[in-house]
Amino acid sequence: MTAIKDSLLEPLKDGIFTFACHKGVDCFTKCCASLSLVLTPYDILRMKNRLGMTSDDFLLQYTETRLDPPARFPMVTLKMNQEDKRCPFVNSQGCTIYEDRPGACRIYPVGRASMKLEQEKEAREKFFLVREGHCLGFREDKAWSIEEWMVDQGADEYNAMNDQWLEIITSQRSLGPEKDLSRKIQMFFMASYNLDKFKKFVFESRFLRLFDIPSEMIDRMAKEDTELMNFAFEWLKFSLFGMNTIRMR
Repeated sequence: MTAIKDSLLEPLKDGIFTFACHKGVDCFTKCCASLSLVLTPYDILRMKNRLGMTSDDFLLQYTETRLDPPARFPMVTLKMNQEDKRCPFVNSQGCTIYEDRPGACRIYPVGRASMKLEQEKEAREKFFLVREGHCLGFREDKAWSIEEWMVDQGADEYNAMNDQWLEIITSQRSLGPEKDLSRKIQMFFMASYNLDKFKKFVFESRFLRLFDIPSEMIDRMAKEDTELMNFAFEWLKFSLFGMNTIRMR
């Protein structure tokens, strides 16, 4: 998720485009600087696990947090290097965490706009090209369909996880009384961005005594980060909006 100027966006004609990025292209890694790159919960999970870091340490070292009205929730962005404003994970050879790079980097130069409604199982999506002046990859003759590009870049799992979170941050449901907002924003931050702390919240508090969670789900959450994150999204719907996604005992 990046902040992109509308002038750079180009509709996809027939869903086909030509593009390739490799070290032989003169602009290699130029797109990896001066970014306003919003990290999703799944981005953070993949990156911090790749680096062998705790959520706390990753957030402190590599991110910044901002709240830009009219947004109701804080967004976490990747912190660029102070010296050259480049991504901290890029060197002359390319991305050092390539297999676990953020979703927005993963599908570049394609942009994806999606909307997930509560009553719909799948998100509605629209694709476009991001044509930045420095990018020479469009001069390459490799042709792609959107479907081929998404498979090649391993985007499906990212999109599936990110769309669940998108449903939460774009919801128009009320957050309730103003006196509860500060607590709810803190809960949103923890459950979205700090999965280590959320795990302690679930497993080292009275949580499992208060809520009726199937034992097989508890086992999966204890072993698999993605299962815990899926549950975190359901918890946020319950705790922020009062939706009936989790049952109390």
